[in-house]
Amino acid sequence: MVDGAKVKLRPVGASAKVGRLGRPLVSTVTGGSLEIVTGVSEPGFNPIDLLYASLAACLALSARIAASHMGLLDRFEGAAVDVSGEKSAVEPYRIIRFDIGIAIAGDFDAATRTAIAHMAEDICTVSNTLKGDAEFALSITG
Repeated sequence: MVDGAKVKLRPVGASAKVGRLGRPLVSTVTGGSLEIVTGVSEPGFNPIDLLYASLAACLALSARIAASHMGLLDRFEGAAVDVSGEKSAVEPYRIIRFDIGIAIAGDFDAATRTAIAHMAEDICTVSNTLKGDAEFALSITG
């Protein structure tokens, strides 16, 4: 909990299915679905885009939460987050750097914008997970 706030839980999880042919389909336990693109020039989301999108969305939402925690929500007009990064050139392939730009709109000075952004980073479950050392519990079925 942050500042005594109650955390509301919702069902979470995702699955991905792919056949011998066709694109992978990702679905959530709450009913959302998204077709994954595989070609480099195809419009849409690939797995790395989803990683960047998850971080961007989490930080944007967390910026609003941070402004609220700081008592500044009445002056907060919004946040726009852009995420890209650098992928390793050798195996094991992974993202080796995240480039994050956060624009915070509202009647704030630079120091307050910085404070909101840093608190958002501390609040964001996705950024905390990416910085951490999450365990992978793999089970295999037929």
